[in-house]
Amino acid sequence: MTPSSPFAQRGFILLLATLLLIWFGTIDYRHLVKPDEGRYAEIPHEMMVSGNWLTPRLNDLKYFEKPALQYWATAVAYELFGEHHWTARLWSALTGFLGIALVYFTGRRLWSANTGLYAAAVLASSLLYVLIGHINTLDMGVTFFMGLSMAGFLLAHRPGANAGENKWWMHVVWAGLAFSVLSKGLIGLVLPGAVLVLYTLIQRDWALWKRLHLVSGLTLFLLISAPWFIAVSIANPEFFHFFFIHEHFERFLTKVHHRYQPWWAFVPILLAGSLPWITVMFDALARAWNADSAEPKTFKPQRFLLIWSVFIFAFFSVSNSKLPSYILPIFPALALLIGVRLTQLSPRTLFWMMAPIAVLAGIAFLLSPFAVTFADEEVPVALYREYAVWLTAAAAIWLTGSMIGLYLLRRNHVTGGIITFALSGLIFAQTALSGHESLSPASSAWRIAQQIQPYLKPDAPFYSVSMYEQTLPYYIKRTVTLVAFQDEMEFGLKQEPQKWLPTFADFEREWRKPVYALAIMEPALYQRLKSEGLPMQVIAQDTRRVVVKKP
Repeated sequence: MTPSSPFAQRGFILLLATLLLIWFGTIDYRHLVKPDEGRYAEIPHEMMVSGNWLTPRLNDLKYFEKPALQYWATAVAYELFGEHHWTARLWSALTGFLGIALVYFTGRRLWSANTGLYAAAVLASSLLYVLIGHINTLDMGVTFFMGLSMAGFLLAHRPGANAGENKWWMHVVWAGLAFSVLSKGLIGLVLPGAVLVLYTLIQRDWALWKRLHLVSGLTLFLLISAPWFIAVSIANPEFFHFFFIHEHFERFLTKVHHRYQPWWAFVPILLAGSLPWITVMFDALARAWNADSAEPKTFKPQRFLLIWSVFIFAFFSVSNSKLPSYILPIFPALALLIGVRLTQLSPRTLFWMMAPIAVLAGIAFLLSPFAVTFADEEVPVALYREYAVWLTAAAAIWLTGSMIGLYLLRRNHVTGGIITFALSGLIFAQTALSGHESLSPASSAWRIAQQIQPYLKPDAPFYSVSMYEQTLPYYIKRTVTLVAFQDEMEFGLKQEPQKWLPTFADFEREWRKPVYALAIMEPALYQRLKSEGLPMQVIAQDTRRVVVKKP
């Protein structure tokens, strides 16, 4: 039966509805966790409350580490639908889902309907992509827009594309680059540009540059991306050096952000993040170089995708600042390569490629109860015991789906087997992530915020002593005064030093004044200050934090 038959169309609509339900159905379930989710929920809140949509602020301090696009999108969601967990995560979830649709469309246009379907299934179930798509951080937004520029470039230069199509899709590329820069800075332009240069040097296809529409494309790029950078620099002269020098060159070249990991740190992240498609991924990568037409002047999409994946992975591997989500932009390219390869494999070959995935699922099922071994004083064993139940259920779903997928492949039902593997992988990731809510008493300030609500007074000082709990300001709907703590707010504090207390002596002096006040600190610090005779009354506490008021 062909993919265009009524049965196939109804099946595709059912799959799409299922994906929509699973993808968006859990984004309101979990409380926000530190650090990213609290930070990227609070900045849009402060934008909305202050009415200043030009200068991002965190804890009422200038915060220029990233551009403003996602802050705007989230603030708009707050304005339209209210402040909820799901509106805080909506931009990540929405751009993640649109990325899946983009991969489907690109694979279908470049190769075949089955390629588009398989590539979309791969991306929608790749572990890292699913997890980041449901966490409030900036990486999914930049991944979507970089993916848009990548897809536009593939479609603009595909064999058979006429001049009109080339012009249209190249302007899509330039727009995607602009929104990438507005999402996370210069990497949104530098990385795709470097891939283009590498591809050109390797292929010696200099004529490619004649089809980039540089003048009109750069004009569009600047019209979209430049206005905010110009306006924020005029309003804040200190922005330029901090954002472009400190946050880009110093972040990449130095250990200033204390995120140094060895060069191979992304290898296990790629291996785990590409599940359940790791075996097919290596096969697809190995064949991508020679997979396209042998005609030297023909654009080679699979080779371009291979260069995209390898270069971006290598770029972040040599960087001195590493976080797991940094390599996310390679996943749409990998999904397309895997999608192409899946259309070429026989059911028997695919069966043996996916059999190790079922074994891994079985191992995950057997090991999931041992999650309790990660417990410590801050995250006690009772929380991990509850989380282990979720992990066991998630692994059971993954194992069951893998076995059904293998059965379908054994019966020569390739599409059914691929979709089953994808759905089980997606549900596995979603279940494991939802179960993380079991650990939220230690990773989110929601519960402690509920305990202290009766003690909050609009004008009363609230000190955050030698710490900053990222999710607390969002939940209590107010900022705090930092004490002997700067971290990522060091730049903002230098601009407005009157907004913090640099030393414990300053704090003690303010605390002893006859004014009602609250303070939050770590348990060890509370015990120390209490032993030194500072008067404090505990009003809320958990394993990580103690909140006190003036007695």
